Amino acid sequence: MTMPVTIIMVEDDEGHARLIEKNIRRAGVTNEIVAFQDGTSAVDFFLGADRTGSSNAGRAMLVLLDLNLPDMTGIDILKIVKENEHLKRTPVVVLTTTDDQREIQRCYDLGCNVYITKPVNYEGFSNAIRQLGLFFSVIQVPDAA
Repeated sequence: MTMPVTIIMVEDDEGHARLIEKNIRRAGVTNEIVAFQDGTSAVDFFLGADRTGSSNAGRAMLVLLDLNLPDMTGIDILKIVKENEHLKRTPVVVLTTTDDQREIQRCYDLGCNVYITKPVNYEGFSNAIRQLGLFFSVIQVPDAA
C-alpha cells in the first residue's frame, strides 16, 4: 500500500507560495501541502522534537525548497535533509531564482533531485509551476524506510 505524499513547501515569498500551490492544484494534484516561510520552522518540522528526524521516518514527503530564505539558506536545509538517515530518500525540488551554475551543481552534489530556476516574469513562473504540478501527478516517491 502506498502512502499519500505530503508536499513540504519552504518558500518565504507569500505570492510565490500561493502561485505554486494554485498551479499544483490546477494540475490536479490534491496532496496535502505543508508550507513554511522560514528555514528554522522547516528544520524543526523535519527533525522533530528529538532532533533525530525519526518522527518523519516512513512518511512519504516531497520537498519544494527555495534557496533564499530570511534565516538560513536552502543549502543548509538540503544538507540537513540529505544527511539524515530518516530523511535522505526524501525527494527535494529546489525552486529558486538563483541560476548560478556553481550553486546548481552544489545542490545536485548535495542530493537535490530537481533544480528549477524561477523565471522572473509571472507567466514564465506560472508555466514552470504548472509543469511541476504535472510532474507531481506522476512521480513515484521511494519508501523512506
